Amino acid sequence: MRRLGHRHQSKQSGVKGMFGRLSFAVIVLMICTASLLLLSTVKSNTRSISRSEIEVDALWDTAASGGWRPSSAPRSDWPPPPAETNGYLRVRCNGGLNQQRSAICNAVLAARIMNATLVLPELDANSFWHDDSGFHGVYDVEHFIKSLRYDVRIVESIPEVRTNGKTKKLKAFQIRPPRDASVSWYTTDALAKMREYGAIYLTPFSHRLAEEIDNPEYQRLRCRVNYHALRFKPHIMELSNSIVNRLRAQGHFMAIHLRFEMDMLSFAGCFDIFTPEEQKVLKKYREENFAPKKLVYSERRAIGKCPLTPEEVGLILRSMGFDNSTRIFLAAGELFGGDRFMKPFRSLFPRLENHISLDTSGELGKNSRGLMGSAVDYMVCLLSDIFMPTYDGPSNFANNLLGHRLYYGFRTNIIPDRKALAPIFIAREKGHAAGFEESVRRVMQNTNFGGPHKRVQPESFYTNSWPECFCQMSAANPADRCPPDNVLDILNSQLATGGNEDPESATSNSTSVVGK
Repeated sequence: MRRLGHRHQSKQSGVKGMFGRLSFAVIVLMICTASLLLLSTVKSNTRSISRSEIEVDALWDTAASGGWRPSSAPRSDWPPPPAETNGYLRVRCNGGLNQQRSAICNAVLAARIMNATLVLPELDANSFWHDDSGFHGVYDVEHFIKSLRYDVRIVESIPEVRTNGKTKKLKAFQIRPPRDASVSWYTTDALAKMREYGAIYLTPFSHRLAEEIDNPEYQRLRCRVNYHALRFKPHIMELSNSIVNRLRAQGHFMAIHLRFEMDMLSFAGCFDIFTPEEQKVLKKYREENFAPKKLVYSERRAIGKCPLTPEEVGLILRSMGFDNSTRIFLAAGELFGGDRFMKPFRSLFPRLENHISLDTSGELGKNSRGLMGSAVDYMVCLLSDIFMPTYDGPSNFANNLLGHRLYYGFRTNIIPDRKALAPIFIAREKGHAAGFEESVRRVMQNTNFGGPHKRVQPESFYTNSWPECFCQMSAANPADRCPPDNVLDILNSQLATGGNEDPESATSNSTSVVGK
């Protein structure tokens, strides 16, 4: 009996233990199931958050301004240029259209700093552009001179002088300015030569004046030049507007500056994705145009130093939520490597256009590489609803446009972080495509889409002139307050008093600077 009772007790204990173990297993299973459900929910929420944080529809509108508005008018005493100056300043602006544009801004500021008369800047007609149209062929000269009448005296050429009974043209003393020269260099070295010779010629003049200057009025002068005085000639503006109207007739459109060209690829040292024959072309171009430097493709690619390929651009946009109905204007020179690089992009976004396909006049087809084609691209990109650069660098097309679009009402920009995106693309190429779009979205969520933000080195002043060239009507900081509504009347009064222009003429021309 005792054994039976013991066996019965053992059986009960065993059953209890089994139920105990079973209960524990069920609890563990429930916890695991709940964890999996929670993880699935978190992943699902993460995906939905990723999509909701990039609201594609909202990107077609301008970014939030935070109460800021563009303003480059003087906010402190700004006397007009005197009738008598220290001499004449000539400059030769080298590089492409936008590098030249920055140089023109610097030339005007240098003339103001030295109290010099600026001779209309020369635009370099180099072998790359095959274009000798010059300042007169691209910009509205009359508008340029009138717009800056409060700031500097400008003439179209150095006048002739009469000495010893003979008339001859004043010869400018040629100087090669230091790169990123300080204001003090202009007020000492350059000014001394100007006073000695009567005129100086600064060449080359790309990046020859420091961008960061601790004088907000000097920086605002740069903005007045860049965003008000530099206006393309009427026929370029008309052609640009006709292209924009054709694009906008079907709704919103995006402009992309696709920097997949021979010069940029050679500069970056990104050769390995090309055929052996193409690599020879790129390496030869690099040897002829850039300083020797050991460049390892895999290392350059890993840190985002290579221009995005057309396919990578398409994958970024698709990951962000843009679909194949998106209308895209491509601003680009001749893409290197042929159509095989464009096919993947075109398959994702077939509604692609450029200035040649949209130019009904046929004028751009005659010299698509010239300054005129670049000027039209600039205007179409400026007026586009969204702008996306694929490679940015000092004073190039994209950086100047980003600054102009910021000033033009905080228009949306999509700026890929190539360094952060590089490992994601590399992993995809190695077959690890899971979570690719989510990873791209996560990187792109950190993009500033065009709103006001603090300029941080190495960001250029020409890319972001906030806060110097912006103001607030109700600003807590007095330095940020907008200038008075009668600022033009004040400037006109000062100009008339200075004797450079009669009051009636000054008042009649005031419309050229409205919006400063």
